[in-house]
Amino acid sequence: MTQPENTLQTKQVLEVALLTSTQPLSLDDMLKLFSGRMERSTLRMLLDELKQDWEARTMELVQVASGYRFQARPEYATFLARLNPEKQSKYSRAVMETLAIIAYRQPVTRGDIEEIRGVAVNPNVMRQLLERDWVDIVGQREVPGRPSLYATTKHFLDDLNLRSLADLPAMEVFISQDTQLDL
Repeated sequence: MTQPENTLQTKQVLEVALLTSTQPLSLDDMLKLFSGRMERSTLRMLLDELKQDWEARTMELVQVASGYRFQARPEYATFLARLNPEKQSKYSRAVMETLAIIAYRQPVTRGDIEEIRGVAVNPNVMRQLLERDWVDIVGQREVPGRPSLYATTKHFLDDLNLRSLADLPAMEVFISQDTQLDL
């Protein structure tokens, strides 16, 4: 099959590409699948149809920051975890506080983070976030010393199943849970 002949075949090409990809696929990635001209609106419509086709199944089509991907529905997570019994990474309170500050206040410098947290930022905290590809250096602040500016990455959004930073929970949720961070 060189070019899909109908809508069903086009959806099948999209489905197989999404199911076999190890990373989310952007609209541009998916448009490359087809040699003919396809409108982005048509592609979105087909993705919506695929999402509906999979509603009653064990997997779901979701949109994250870097594109679309199939993933297991949350109710199957405990079963799948038995296949790979490796422990989930546990992050210290300092790592999570630092990540939250970056996510909600970005772009920020280490100095900004230290001012908000009230303690020095351990270099290992920043290293962990950079290695995990949740945070990246996006520039330097135009002040003496030109400190690095940190911001979250698309990988961070993908890992949290978010399309954008606007999907983060409202800060009030954390404040009402007795988290005493002055963000």
